[in-house]
Amino acid sequence: MWTKRITLVVTFCCCAAAHGAQPSSGTTELYPDLSRLTLQQAESLFVMRSRELQAARRNLEGAEADKLSAAARPNPVAALNMSGLGPRNTTVNGVSVTRYPDTIVSLSQTFERGNKRELRTEAAQFGIDASRSDLVDALRLQQVALAAAYYDLLFAQSRARIAEDSAQLFRRTVAAVELRLKAGDLPATAVARIRVDALRSENEARVARAEVEKAQTALAYLIGAEVEARRIVADDAWPAATPPREPNIEEILSRRADVQAAMARLRAAEKRIELARSLRTRDVNLGVQYESYRDDSKNNTVGLAVSVPIFTNYYFEGEIARAEVEYAAARENVDRVRAVALGDIQRARADLDAAAERVRRFDEALLREAERAAQGAEFAYEKGAAGVLELLDARRTLYGSRVEAVAARADYARALAVWRASVGENAYPAEAVEPSSGGELR
Repeated sequence: MWTKRITLVVTFCCCAAAHGAQPSSGTTELYPDLSRLTLQQAESLFVMRSRELQAARRNLEGAEADKLSAAARPNPVAALNMSGLGPRNTTVNGVSVTRYPDTIVSLSQTFERGNKRELRTEAAQFGIDASRSDLVDALRLQQVALAAAYYDLLFAQSRARIAEDSAQLFRRTVAAVELRLKAGDLPATAVARIRVDALRSENEARVARAEVEKAQTALAYLIGAEVEARRIVADDAWPAATPPREPNIEEILSRRADVQAAMARLRAAEKRIELARSLRTRDVNLGVQYESYRDDSKNNTVGLAVSVPIFTNYYFEGEIARAEVEYAAARENVDRVRAVALGDIQRARADLDAAAERVRRFDEALLREAERAAQGAEFAYEKGAAGVLELLDARRTLYGSRVEAVAARADYARALAVWRASVGENAYPAEAVEPSSGGELR
């Protein structure tokens, strides 16, 4: 499954590069058959087109830029000094002379000691690792939103079909009872009650169609297909209500992206402590200069300068204390993130088990009994053994049960998506979603 998902990402990205597609363009070039959209295909479009992932990608790019800055050596400094500026022609002891300014050209270079550049680079690399994990975690959370939007559309479609079936049944019933009314077999009050419920079913069908359109719009935004929203039809079947086995919690916590991001920031904080302590290692500044006297070129000189700081007033206690505080905060954040992740997993499992039990109850008893009661009421009404109120009540019960059964399946599908996200299933690696150097997604 993981391999198929990455293959789809690569395939769609190649199509985007071949057609010059941009994330904000329509979906016709990349995926023309939105009328049979599966969740897996929606995820691939979402990875390429999601606006919500852009901020996380920009944070990763910023962290990579920070590493370039951290790995850079100090630049040398060139200087030009001129002295003796003033009137060129002057008189000295009654003699007219021409004076030229003295020129000093110097070049200095700071040499860092104490592995400062290496420590900065390592800390920046851990920052990149944290940002990459943040990107994967953002995708994990957005996948839950995408799955919810997809199953909202699937639920709306199923509800619309149920409402339309109910409306069609009432249309046939109204046509039949009107004939019986003309024949004098039914009182006008019974026909009026059926007409009221028929009109109510028409309203419910229209509301259900509107819910489909709203669900299409929500899903279209996530996959960048707003222009083609009306064409989107969710084509997946409902997932089977078979809760997965209990996982190894410690293994899951260690590989969750949010925990990995917190661990990377903890390691970066460790490097910043070492970097703060390395400030006590004195850097050396070497300089060389050439001093030119145009009035007396024989006295031109070359000089050499060496300078080091003298720590008499301050010994970087503040920087070291600050780095130690940040390390303590990062360590506490690891514990907090692990606790939050564990709570997410436990809540997701509880919701998943409850949703699965609800689906099984509908499949094994509730829906079957509601259908049996409705069929009995229809038969009894046709034979004159039941009145119109019993018929309408049985139909309402069946309609409500069918809608609730589909809602239970939708709840289970969403709970399953949350569970899979909480345990890291179906997650993309960062390399599949982060931008490449050329600006397109890998």
